[in-house]
Formats: sequence, structure tokens, C-alpha cells
Amino acid sequence: MNFLAIDVETANADYSSICQIGIVEFQNSEIVSEWKSLINPQTYFDGFNISIHGITPEDVKSSPTFEMVHDYLISKLANQIVVHHMPFDRVAINRACLEDNLELIPARWLDSARITRRTWHEFSSCGYGLKKISGFLGIVFRHHDALEDAIAAGKVVMKACETTNMSLEDWFVRVEKPIDLNKFYEVQKIEFEGNPEGELFGEVLVFTGALVFPRKIAAQFAAKLGCKVTDSVTKVTTMLVVGIQASSKLAGYEKSSKHRKAEKLISEGHNLRILSENDFFALTGNNESMPGEKLELIKENSIQQPG
Repeated sequence: MNFLAIDVETANADYSSICQIGIVEFQNSEIVSEWKSLINPQTYFDGFNISIHGITPEDVKSSPTFEMVHDYLISKLANQIVVHHMPFDRVAINRACLEDNLELIPARWLDSARITRRTWHEFSSCGYGLKKISGFLGIVFRHHDALEDAIAAGKVVMKACETTNMSLEDWFVRVEKPIDLNKFYEVQKIEFEGNPEGELFGEVLVFTGALVFPRKIAAQFAAKLGCKVTDSVTKVTTMLVVGIQASSKLAGYEKSSKHRKAEKLISEGHNLRILSENDFFALTGNNESMPGEKLELIKENSIQQPG
């Protein structure tokens, strides 16, 4: 698991007034490099901000400006997965770039607070600040030091990945979906008869978990390929397509009830295959797979369209 984590402190309420930056690099879940620098924001310091992080104008008098470290930030963060806790740090970096007419940093930003809210039910609606979630997870750090905060945010993400058995790439998909997947994806029963001309006609398919695409659209696509789509795993089910499964909704199990039932039927000799969403959409090859333009349209609409 390779990624970087970043945190910043600011001199005043203006997000562009960065006075400290901390970056930590994780490789295979281990810290391999750390970088921290005071930044001269070339603006005033608000007493309230000083009371939080303890950085004063005198501390940054001889420090580099944001423009001076910008090239380093580009070299370190460009096109990398960069974890931050809450939008503040990402927005601050972007605001500082714009303020100095500098290139925006093309990082793949990943908010550990959004991950937290989708991993631990007790933090789904409140209390998901870095200090509180770190205390819950036993992560010891000195809050409001940019490097220490960055390390803590990175450790929170690693704990979430371990808890959910999800990768960072899985999380890029998951954070764009509602916190409560059950309310979003199980609004109505989804059943379709298969297209007799489809190459998968005769297959009886069931979906479980949260899909990249709204379930209704995925079901319509499966039906077009010939699959009869139902909501329940039974003895006539021949395919179970598995999406992301939220641990908070599994009642202590590692897999959904549909997944467990499918495995039981397979052990009893039933002709049933379990496959991932990606594998299902790859089954038909280039001739029947969803066109790229349609895929992008579905992704754009996936949050608004429950199924």
C-alpha cells in the first residue's frame, strides 16, 4: 500500500496563508520518508491560529515562501495518491497555488475523514475529527503539528483498509457513494427478464454489495446480455456478482448473506459462479461491453441514481 499523506497549518482564516506543511510517505504500510517545513506566508498571523498551532511570525521569518517549495511539492505529490483529513489541506494547497499563479498540483486526493465515516459506524455522522478518530484507534500524535497530523491521517487510512479489507483504489470508488449503502442501493426490488438474443441467455443473476454503477443500470445491462436478474439467491441462481461490501452492514460476517448462501449452494453441487463486478462486465469481451462514453456517463450519474 503506497501513498503519501499531507497536512498544513495556516497563519489566519485565509486558506492560502500556509505557514507549515508536513508530508509523510508510506510504502507497503511503512513510513519511508518524512518532510516538514515552516512556510513564510507573507501575511499577518491571527492570534487565534497561533493559539492552535503555536507558530508565530518570528518562527517563519527566515523560512521559504510557498512559491519556493512549490517545485518540490510538484515533484513529490504529482500523480500520487495523497491522503488528507477533511478538505482543508487540499483546498489550502490549491488556494496557495492560485494565489501565487502557480500550477495546481495534480495529485489524486483522498480524504481520510470520508473514509472514516464509511468504515466505523460510530463516526458516520459526527466526531470524525482527526484527534477523536486517532484516539479511538490508539494512534498517538501531537495534534496541529503538520507532520504529526499527516502521519496520523495516513495511519487512519491504513486501519480503515485493514478493517474493511479494501484497497486504496476501492476507496476512491467508495467515498463517492453515500455513507449508508443499504438505504441507497436497496430502495426497490430489481428484477428483469433476460433478452433471448443475448449471449448470456439462460443465466440467472443476482447482485450483492455496492457497485460502481447504479444497480438498476447494471441490472438492465445484464438483462440486455440475456441474464434474468433477481434479488434473491436460490437454487436456480447461476451467477452472483459481488460489489463492495460495507463491514458495518454485515452483522459481524465477512460476506453478505447472499454471498454466504451462494457459497453454500456451490458446496452442495449447484452450478453457480461468484464473480466480481469487473469480471462480469469483462465476460462479454469487446463486442458487448459497455461503450466507454456510456461508462463515463453512468459514473457521473451514479450518486444521483439509486437502484
